[in-house]
Amino acid sequence: MDIEGTTTPISFVADVLFPYARANARAHLAATYHTKQTQEDIALLHAQILQDLADGVPGAVPLPPPDDTDQDKTIDALVANVQAMINADRKLTALKQLQGHVWRRGFESGEIKGEVYDDVVQALAEWDARGIKSYIYSSGSREAQRLIFGNTVAHGDLRRYLSAFFDTNVGGKKESRSYYEIWQTLGVDSPSQILFLTDVYQEATAARDAGLEVLISIRPGNAPLPEDHGFQTITSFAQIAT
Repeated sequence: MDIEGTTTPISFVADVLFPYARANARAHLAATYHTKQTQEDIALLHAQILQDLADGVPGAVPLPPPDDTDQDKTIDALVANVQAMINADRKLTALKQLQGHVWRRGFESGEIKGEVYDDVVQALAEWDARGIKSYIYSSGSREAQRLIFGNTVAHGDLRRYLSAFFDTNVGGKKESRSYYEIWQTLGVDSPSQILFLTDVYQEATAARDAGLEVLISIRPGNAPLPEDHGFQTITSFAQIAT
């Protein structure tokens, strides 16, 4: 399962998670700057920023040189790049990893609670009772995925229904190779034994090309699909026959 637009309203990501990351990235970086985790996050972001500068990506600004000891100047440049990435809704591992660490503070403090559709919760419980395993594959980091499903508003911790989490470290969601890798990891005999649920046409196409079964989720606020897209659609997980 994808998250945004499939298990969870797009508005939760757009109106809650992204604004929280924008508003709190600077405070998080300043408070944790010298920790190993944040230095790893900065190294990933630095590599992405160098690539963006080489590619002429709008909004990319260079970081101070490594011998510059002005921490505030480095954080200013990092935040400028992060905010440009968020505004462009870029699915970058470096960005998603940092966002997950920022969101952790929000979930742990209770400022953020995850949102999951009621029909999804009911389906997860029914599938679990029948021995059907459920997994998440999202552009958000695995930590962010666990936070969303582990701290929901109405249903508490839903991670008991989820067997594993995949993010873009396995590959881009619009690349068929990513779904091949997931199939190999899950260890089933055929990719057709895996059903992928998403709201994004390009992801659905990539999964189908890898041999997976696919359903496209139609939820309020989701982007329109191309005409004659050729996929079966659902508006609720209750419509999924297993």
